[in-house]
Amino acid sequence: MSIFGKSLVLKGELRSGEDLVIEGHIDGPLLAEEAAITVASSARVTGDVIARDITVFGRSAGRLVATDVVDLRPESDVTGSVVTPRFILHEGASFNGRSEPGQLEAALRVARFQQKKRDTA
Repeated sequence: MSIFGKSLVLKGELRSGEDLVIEGHIDGPLLAEEAAITVASSARVTGDVIARDITVFGRSAGRLVATDVVDLRPESDVTGSVVTPRFILHEGASFNGRSEPGQLEAALRVARFQQKKRDTA
């Protein structure tokens, strides 16, 4: 597991092949389709997050796409859509958006297409 520290700010795409804890700020897509992503209470992520598991303690704005589970913990603040087969919304979490459990395959296809487009640009 890797940690993206509190003092780090990234504007752009972040890709990871291993579990990742985000403590800083990311403005752009976060791609870790085979890994777990944790957005710590100090973190702010603006952009799509695509992972196996996504757990949010902090703030996220964008689409969360998980092949297994999205877990919004108390005090988290999430704005955007959630696409996953399992969605856990704890009491005290703030969620402003929509959940689209039946759209996982379509969301993954779109994300892969966008990634391929960025790779060839």
